[in-house]
Amino acid sequence: MGLIGLGAIGVVMLAAARVEYQYRHRPGNRLQFAAGDWNLEQYDPTHYTIVGEPELINQTQALEIMVPDLTAEATLLSSDSLAGITTTVTITPQHPDAEARPDGYWFAYIVKLRKRTQFRVQVDIEGSNLRSLKALWIRVHYMTYGPGGRVPKMGHVVVPLRFPNPEEDLPWRATPVAQVRPVPTHLLTHLDTPVEVVKRYVLPNSQPGDIVTIGETPVAIMQGRWRYPADVHPGWLARRLCYYFLPTSSLATACGLQTLVDLVGAQRVFLAFVGGALMKVFLRRGGGFYQLAGDQARLIDDVTGTLPPYDQFIVLGPQNSQAVVDEIRQATGLEAAIVDVNDLRAVKILAATSGANPEVISQALLDNPAGNADEQTPLVLIRPH
Repeated sequence: MGLIGLGAIGVVMLAAARVEYQYRHRPGNRLQFAAGDWNLEQYDPTHYTIVGEPELINQTQALEIMVPDLTAEATLLSSDSLAGITTTVTITPQHPDAEARPDGYWFAYIVKLRKRTQFRVQVDIEGSNLRSLKALWIRVHYMTYGPGGRVPKMGHVVVPLRFPNPEEDLPWRATPVAQVRPVPTHLLTHLDTPVEVVKRYVLPNSQPGDIVTIGETPVAIMQGRWRYPADVHPGWLARRLCYYFLPTSSLATACGLQTLVDLVGAQRVFLAFVGGALMKVFLRRGGGFYQLAGDQARLIDDVTGTLPPYDQFIVLGPQNSQAVVDEIRQATGLEAAIVDVNDLRAVKILAATSGANPEVISQALLDNPAGNADEQTPLVLIRPH
């Protein structure tokens, strides 16, 4: 074969390699779901109406994405039977350049480059007595159609339906260093903020010198740091290393470990795994992986790790914890801390305001007054002696 023939083969191979590289780094159908605003517009004992306006945002570089189908389903969470309760979900497109059809049909729509579209979701709940309902979980199923073919996706919204009375006189519990009061709230969601929750449920019963603590998982939930396992795509590393963790670890599943890879990078996770193994063999020290991988490795809660409906999700650790507690103090005047507490008398303070005594917090929370089940008391008010 002549030089010309070899040159042609080289050009073809180079072109094939470039095509393969472009394919492996293809943008896919990056049409992202945003929850938008949700309101409880009717709250009668026999009829609730919840209305939301989510968005679909095209984050795919240089490509348009089509939405040929979109539906929504509702799941109710209650402390009683759901017999006799009916739920109706209505979706109305609110595209910026197209009118919705009167028959309710979702027509295929193109979300152009760096554009977004909106739709209205109305949920009507009817029954003889709805006061036992705790929350509404909306799952929006939408089909994307673009360079990645037909790719189904899902967006999630949780809306609280039961709200404790913040004026209720709750009992205090005595500890050697302080009085503590677990504070019940509604089911917290990414529609809430820590500041507003503290203002609503803690301020009516607080006084100067008090400290309010918030669990790290509720803060992460309010920040929207939870992922549905179907949206997590485990890579080579996560699928293999997850088998080396204890079954009780949130990193013992491919999806749980992949969330950590997505947060800190595959290189750090691999090096932490190797370093942790070496520390265990040569220094007889356990827990090296978690030290080397960073705080998020300890804070991830895999499926079943928290109360419904978040037991279906992987909940990450909170972000910017110090900024959160500082904002609470500025808005309420209360000292504040974000904590990770369990029933094994382990208390870890992720962040605290400068006036909050860490020894008082640790001693006051040793018996985990907030509970570790479905007490729904994410806040604890501490009144030092």
